[in-house]
Amino acid sequence: MRDCISKIISFTSPRDACVVASVSKTFESAAKSDIVWDKFVPPEYASLVPRSRVFSSKKELYFALCDDPVLIDDGKKSFWLEKASGKRCIMVSAMTLSITWGDNPQYWQWIPCPEARFERVAELIAKTEQCNGFEDVGIEAVVGVTASRRRLVCFDTAMDEQLPIRRRQRRRNIVKPEEREDGWMEVELGEFFNVGGGLSSDEIEMSALQTKLLHWKSGLIIQGIEFRPTKSQ
Repeated sequence: MRDCISKIISFTSPRDACVVASVSKTFESAAKSDIVWDKFVPPEYASLVPRSRVFSSKKELYFALCDDPVLIDDGKKSFWLEKASGKRCIMVSAMTLSITWGDNPQYWQWIPCPEARFERVAELIAKTEQCNGFEDVGIEAVVGVTASRRRLVCFDTAMDEQLPIRRRQRRRNIVKPEEREDGWMEVELGEFFNVGGGLSSDEIEMSALQTKLLHWKSGLIIQGIEFRPTKSQ
């Protein structure tokens, strides 16, 4: 009986499995079964976790992959699961990005950061006193394939309610950074749709360019670019 219930629950989602566990003791027991959570963990999970780590159940393994991102591809990417759906999330390290003058120490330095997931992060520097930073600077972001969609984003972390009205108006149509749970700031560059689970192209184009205001800028630290599923409404 319990295995039959577990089999049915395995066709739902991790969120649903947690909800149905509150129905009764029978459902709680069925929802904890490895039959359920084996459907939610990636098939290659054995290569994602250290052999030294031992899990008492597939459910414990699942939540470990949600809460503790795993470094893959020689430490150049970070992998984890979205807790509610079990969908895969990836962060690509700044070390793999094509950054203009990224190899020139006059403009960028690659530094260790204890709060980061990766060995090093990129820090934009300016060896001049005439540096205006990213205040209200609109940066053109592109994400997509052939029909790429564009938007203006801003790396300035000042909150609108703290700014004069004139500056608020300049930022009105610009996507602004938001603070993450891990303390980092992030700005959404855009989105793309993976219809049917397959991509029509092998490559997704992403760029963030600002070429209209050519004053010196500094202070930007890039950990990476994150890919994650759109939140369900």
